[in-house]
Amino acid sequence: MTRHRSSAADAQTERLRKYRPDIQGLRAVAIMMVVSMHCGILDIHGGVDVSFVLSGFLIGSQLLAEIDKTGKVSLTKFWARRFRRLAPGTAITITATAIVSWIYVSPFRFRDYMTDGLSASVSLINWRLAENGTDYFANDGSQSPYQHFWSLGIEEQFYLVAPIMLVVMVWLSKLIFRNRVLVALFLTAVVGGSFYLGYTMTTSNQPMAYFSTTTRIWELAFGVLLALSAQLLSRMNTGLAGVITWLGLGTLLVTGLLITKHTPLPGYAVAGPLLGAGMVIAGGCANPSFGAEKVLDNPVFNFIGNVSYGWYLLHWPLLILFPSMIDREFGYSDRFRVAVFSFLLAILMHYMIEKRFRENVKLVATPWRGVVTGGALTASTVAAMVVALHVIPLNLAVGSTGSSAAALGYQGTPSVQEAVAKRAKPEITQDDLLKSPKDQTTHGCIDNLEPTKFVMRDDCVIGDPEGKQTVVVFGDSHSWQWGNAFQGLGENLHAKIVTVAKGGCSPEDYKITRADLGRDYTECTSWRKSALAYIGELKPDVIVVTNRVQPTATRSGAEETFKALKATGAKLVYLTDTPYPGFSIPDCLAEKGKDLASCTAKSDKIVDHPANRALERDVAEENGAKVIDTVPAFCSDGYCPAVIGGTVVYFDYSHMTGSYAKSLVPFLQPTFRKVLAG
Repeated sequence: MTRHRSSAADAQTERLRKYRPDIQGLRAVAIMMVVSMHCGILDIHGGVDVSFVLSGFLIGSQLLAEIDKTGKVSLTKFWARRFRRLAPGTAITITATAIVSWIYVSPFRFRDYMTDGLSASVSLINWRLAENGTDYFANDGSQSPYQHFWSLGIEEQFYLVAPIMLVVMVWLSKLIFRNRVLVALFLTAVVGGSFYLGYTMTTSNQPMAYFSTTTRIWELAFGVLLALSAQLLSRMNTGLAGVITWLGLGTLLVTGLLITKHTPLPGYAVAGPLLGAGMVIAGGCANPSFGAEKVLDNPVFNFIGNVSYGWYLLHWPLLILFPSMIDREFGYSDRFRVAVFSFLLAILMHYMIEKRFRENVKLVATPWRGVVTGGALTASTVAAMVVALHVIPLNLAVGSTGSSAAALGYQGTPSVQEAVAKRAKPEITQDDLLKSPKDQTTHGCIDNLEPTKFVMRDDCVIGDPEGKQTVVVFGDSHSWQWGNAFQGLGENLHAKIVTVAKGGCSPEDYKITRADLGRDYTECTSWRKSALAYIGELKPDVIVVTNRVQPTATRSGAEETFKALKATGAKLVYLTDTPYPGFSIPDCLAEKGKDLASCTAKSDKIVDHPANRALERDVAEENGAKVIDTVPAFCSDGYCPAVIGGTVVYFDYSHMTGSYAKSLVPFLQPTFRKVLAG
């Protein structure tokens, strides 16, 4: 009997291995999924989620084993191991990215990047991204080279709290139940509560749902729950365990491929790859002979798993910064090169940096040395980011400076023609250039994405509030950008201007789908109805319609809105959309070594959606609207210069600066004087 029990125990020990080659293989699969998706090689999602469950399982197994052996956890040893593994690569990546960013990227982006780098160095960037409403999958050049540190931030926050929480819960569970039932219940509650929070928040605040620790911690807790169940899972029938691992690997890959950029994330979709990884881990606890380990355990995956951390750290900054380093369009071959080059750099980092810190005899033998070393690396990185933010001068392009002539902006058609002639050497002072990204209109109101109803408020009234005639300016952010112009216009013509605007919301009745929301922009539909009802009750003298042209424009949608506005009895004015550069004008002007003439777009390329633009114009004219073509105020002789009359025309890739808008009062005034005079 004793011999039988001994044999069973030996078999159990053999199943519960200290080293799991299938997990090393999963680590390789996870990083290949991440890099493939980011670089556009294969549209497969869920790699980070697989990494979360792996981290939870490995850390949970390590902590539970130490608790079983000693009844406690040595926080010094635990955090020393984490520092030795994570801090060196993090410090090198953050600092190197800062240096490359200073050399190559726009000075305006540099400061934002360094703020991100500072947040990343203290493992809090996920909260910064959540608060900023960052769209992780945006493809508009807005991504930060430190953005990928969001997942590492969540993991490191988990590493800070997990050992303390686990020790406390194990102690309480033994005290109350004499087993670990309470630990299992606690972890199950965390998994369920966090998943539910992430699922419900995805539709209301997608960035917070995506980046928040509270909505992602369930993925790590799920891994810890698997570690807690490892003893039980190891008793599984090996044949069944093998089937589960294969089903898990298939689930991981298939669900990862089914997720697209339009899938609301995290939502429920991330559960697919994560559960698939969990099945591989759970089945692997029984050490089946013919499980998925047969394909996961191989020299290639083992090697990729070893360098996976460095590959994750390095591929994203290269992907974001490389377009600024090359003087041509960034294509698929460049993305593939980034994947390969970052992998080679990761190999160098692994052997030259990571292994030396992980295997350093002094750091291993004396845990406090590891903690101090990691702390010193982190502190040095923080100091470097602070210096970059507050001490290092911006690397402004020398060619963007000019005479200190007054910034007058639009001064009639000749000023635009002169700007075209001087497009290679625009007359703009560095002070004016530095101010341009924040040079937004100071007059008029605009609702953001969330409001579903227009509410009148004081800042919506501009111009002459006591004016006898009322003009409504109705549209989206391309309507709001005219605020300074309509402020001056209302003052000159003694007209009250009421601004009714909502970001990304066309005044015409079109269906709009937003990638950052992952769904139809229903808030726009309800807001538009509310705004039209308000305008009808206000009975203004003139209604100005202006907005960014939507690719989903339809004649019926335009007709519905213009007929509703015409029914108010107001005179209608249709202000055509302003030219759309599609790239950040201040960034272009500021980049060192940039051919500044290339910051001047050609007019045949800069008019957004010309067919839909013509459709809206036709419908406006059919409903009696006076049409003002904005192009002559921005373009001449086939070019649309970035600087006109010493003034930067746009503060980003789409919206004109407040200064340039203010200079356009004379451009609008003749038409509105006639319209208001009747």
